[in-house]
Amino acid sequence: MENCLFCKFIQEHNQKVYEDELFYIIKDINPQAPLHYLAIPKTHFKYLTEMQESDIANLGKIFAKIGEISIDTLHLDGGYRLVINQGDNAGQTVPHLHIHILGGKEMGWNPA
Repeated sequence: MENCLFCKFIQEHNQKVYEDELFYIIKDINPQAPLHYLAIPKTHFKYLTEMQESDIANLGKIFAKIGEISIDTLHLDGGYRLVINQGDNAGQTVPHLHIHILGGKEMGWNPA
């Protein structure tokens, strides 16, 4: 999408923490935890309901890769939380599906 912040970011940003053919990870500019990253698929879609079959398979690979690199690359030794906001009421501010990866502290359970 030509007006999508994250789609533009793929082309322009050179401070990625991780990148492969499916997605990239950046540090969140408004961190909500000591370690707060965004995993952003390179394919544009806003909602889980908009995924194509290939997106479904790729999202599984993205989750697996996050687990693989969580300690050595992201330094999330003590554990981490994954969050996907879907829609305005959930706090989705960029219309491109992305996964928040939060860690670096002990977290309670307060989702709202």
